[in-house]
Amino acid sequence: MFARFLALFLLLIAPPALARDEAFRFASIDGGDLVMDDWRGQPVLVANTASLCAFTPQYDGLQALYDSYRDRGLVVLAVPSDDFAQELGSEEEVKEFCEINFGLDLPMTEITPVRGRGAHPFYRWLAQEHRVRPRWNFNKVLIGPEGEFIAHWGSNVPPTSDRITALIEPLLPR
Repeated sequence: MFARFLALFLLLIAPPALARDEAFRFASIDGGDLVMDDWRGQPVLVANTASLCAFTPQYDGLQALYDSYRDRGLVVLAVPSDDFAQELGSEEEVKEFCEINFGLDLPMTEITPVRGRGAHPFYRWLAQEHRVRPRWNFNKVLIGPEGEFIAHWGSNVPPTSDRITALIEPLLPR
């Protein structure tokens, strides 16, 4: 009896992990899908981005973070969004802008809603389960190796800040 109670209690207090269904697939800007479940066992930093934002130079920091930790398993996922009316008009424009101006080679989605009823299911999960909603572009969310929510940071926190790397490093293999 106690073991059943304990198991139920632990299930209730455990942070919800990502669902293992189609809901957490993103359309890749390069074609095909980016499936969050494919990155099980790896931490993933997800940032909603925009090409015409004052925070757009943070692309350099996202790429630097990816360059520093990708060999140890970190995935950095850029999610371009026009929810704040600061994204270019097409995926082709976004991709070209990011390659030319920032040399990005990190995974990137197609232009994707991140707020409201039309938000991508990943962002709806963040809002419903963790009360995390992007307030602006370059909001960053760290997902742990087992799909668990770890932390989030707003636009003012640079991707390479100690606040972010201090949480990423313990999640990476040595």
